[in-house]
Amino acid sequence: MPRQNIFILTNHLQEAEVRRQAHDIPVDNIISEPVRRDTAPAIALGIGLIKAADPHGVMLVIPSDQLIQDQASFRSLMKAAMDTAAREKALVTVGIKPTWPCPSYGYIERGKEIHSAPGCSCREVIQFREKPDTATAAAYLSRGNFCWNAGMFVWSIPAVCEQLDKHCPELASFVEHVAESPAPQETIREEFPALTPVSIDFALMEHADRVLNMEATFDWDDVGSWISVANYLETHNKNTTNTDITVQDASGNIVFSQKGDKHVALLGVENLIVVETADAILIADKNKADEIKKIVNQLPDELR
Repeated sequence: MPRQNIFILTNHLQEAEVRRQAHDIPVDNIISEPVRRDTAPAIALGIGLIKAADPHGVMLVIPSDQLIQDQASFRSLMKAAMDTAAREKALVTVGIKPTWPCPSYGYIERGKEIHSAPGCSCREVIQFREKPDTATAAAYLSRGNFCWNAGMFVWSIPAVCEQLDKHCPELASFVEHVAESPAPQETIREEFPALTPVSIDFALMEHADRVLNMEATFDWDDVGSWISVANYLETHNKNTTNTDITVQDASGNIVFSQKGDKHVALLGVENLIVVETADAILIADKNKADEIKKIVNQLPDELR
């Protein structure tokens, strides 16, 4: 994909590092959101920018906190999803085949098959399901027609704008203002903070007229979770870490240092998450990893 067709949305805390790592992306294609407004306003911002560049284009929405190593299979499925989105004039989701009854992900209930290709099938979406308890997640797996909601979406600009007009007039108006603005960055700074914070699933996907799902054929891991990140750290005396540690009667802990230059000592503790950054330290019960966002939301804005 040409670099000029890639847009990256981030926040002011991560903007400098994103620009350093994505140095080959055009400067104006990396946008820092003025404030946190959840996924629907963020995606609407992207729709507006892409509509300005190509009103009839097909757009992929890909979260950055996912690890995909089989790039060939990823590109192949995304190409099929783009073709499907353009042909069917539908909103397309890419789901992940569940490997265990995880209560940390949303689920997508898949229905009738629309078409299939070698190693890839496309089905109608019956319903989006919020994060379940473990027993409900196990029931989903036993039924066999559910996948994890990975937050990947593919649609044509005309199709998604039509659905926004119908179900999300506030976001539809914002999209038009960004797309038509002679100074889109100024429009974003002025209008984005006033948008209602809401997820794209709740705002649009659960109400859209036609949503399809394609199940991923590639490997996938959600490294937005410290539990998943631990899979890629070194093991030291029954703990996982990216920095030097000294342990005594301690096990099952996850230790992460932003620069990997802090020595951490653990004594008589189990199943903790210990994260050190330049301006903050997190210590959490590993069994409450899914609740870390709750305490992050209580931090001062400059630490989030």
